[in-house]
Amino acid sequence: MADHSVQRETVVVEAPPRTCVAVATDVERYPEWAPELKEATVLERDAQGHPLRVAFRAAAFGRSTEYRLRYNYSGLPDRISWVLEDGDITRKLDGAYTFVALEGEPDRTEMIYELEVELVMPLPGVVKNRTERKIIHTAIQDLKARVEAVHSAAQA
Repeated sequence: MADHSVQRETVVVEAPPRTCVAVATDVERYPEWAPELKEATVLERDAQGHPLRVAFRAAAFGRSTEYRLRYNYSGLPDRISWVLEDGDITRKLDGAYTFVALEGEPDRTEMIYELEVELVMPLPGVVKNRTERKIIHTAIQDLKARVEAVHSAAQA
C-alpha cells in the first residue's frame, strides 16, 4: 500500500499578496531558493503567461525524482493550485497556496499551504516524517524568506 499524507500550514509573510503571487508563479526560479529542487522547466503557459505545465527534477530519498504539475490560476489573485500529471515516485502531489491580505496591513499576507501526497511505495515512519518536514519547510519558510527578500529589495 502506498503512503498518503495531507498537510496544511499557515504563516504570515511581511509582503503584500501580489508579491507572494509573483514569487509563487515564478517557478523557473524555484531552484534558486528551494534547496531540494534541481530543475524547473515550463512546458506550457496559459494565455496570461503563467506557467501551466511544469516539469520538476528534485532530490528525494538519496536519488533524483521527476514529476510534472499542472497549475490552475482560476483562483487568482488569492489562490494558485496544482495537480500532479505524472511522477516517478508519486501518485498524487496536489496542492495550493492561498494568499489572504491582512486587514489594515497592506504589506502583510497570511499564506496558507495545502498539499496532498501519495507515494507509490511505503516509507518507514521516521523517513516519511523527515521528508514531510522538508517539503513543508521549503513550501512555507523558504518561500516566505524569498518573498520577503524580493519585497525588501523592491522597497530599497
